[in-house]
Amino acid sequence: MTPMLASSATALAEVVAPDVSAIVTEDDAPLDNFPSEKQQRLLTESLYSSWSGPPPLQEGERRSFLAAANVGLFATPKEPPLVPDVLLSLDVDLHEAWWQKEHRSYFLWEFGKPPDVVIEIVSNREGDELGLKRRRYAWMRVAYYVVWDPAGHLGGPALRAFEMRGHTYVPMEKAWFEAAGLGLCAWEGIYEGRHDRWLRWHGADGRVVPTGAERAEREQARAERLAAQLRALGIEPDEGGT
Repeated sequence: MTPMLASSATALAEVVAPDVSAIVTEDDAPLDNFPSEKQQRLLTESLYSSWSGPPPLQEGERRSFLAAANVGLFATPKEPPLVPDVLLSLDVDLHEAWWQKEHRSYFLWEFGKPPDVVIEIVSNREGDELGLKRRRYAWMRVAYYVVWDPAGHLGGPALRAFEMRGHTYVPMEKAWFEAAGLGLCAWEGIYEGRHDRWLRWHGADGRVVPTGAERAEREQARAERLAAQLRALGIEPDEGGT
C-alpha cells in the first residue's frame, strides 16, 4: 500500500469509527462464584507467566497475544456484548490509552478480528452455553469455542470444544488449537491451595503451561538438587548469589 493510500485508509477508519459514548462497557457486577473466578485467573495468569506466545510465522519473530477474563466482547455498537469467562486473541495489543472508553473493551472494529478462543465456565443451567451463546460466538466468527462444565450441569463431558467450519461450529475430538500452539485439558491438582479438577492450557508435548508459582517452585527444586550435587563433590555452593 502506498503512503497516500495508507494515509487515506487511516483517515477513513478514524471517520467511520463508531461513537461508543452511549455504550455500557461494564456494569461492575460481581463474579458469580469463587471457583469461576479462580479458574479464570488460572487460565490467564499462566499464559502471561510462562507462555512465549503463538508459534512464530518466520524465524526470530515474537507474536503478541491478549488473554483476558470477564471482558465485554462487542461485535457491533447496536448488539449487546457477550462476556466470555476467558478469551485469547493472537497478534493483537492493548491500546496505550486503555482507560479511555473506546479502548476498555474488546471491540471487534478496533482490534480488527474476533478472539481466536473463547471459554465459558458453566456454573448453572441458565447461561445457555450450548445454545444462544454458541450461536452468537459463531456469528462473530470466533475460531474456537470451549465450554468447561466441571460440575456437570449440562450433562455429558466436562470439556467440550468446537471449531468453526463454514458458518457453524463442529465438535472437536481434542481441544487443540493449532494456530496458537496450545490446547486445553482437564487437570486434577492443587491451585492456590485448592485441590480440584481444573481446566489448564498445555503445549504440544502435553505438559501444562505452569503458573508463576509453579515455575518458582520448579526453579527452587532445581537449585536445591544442584546444591546437593555440588556438596556431594565436596564443593560448597555459593547460596548468596555472588
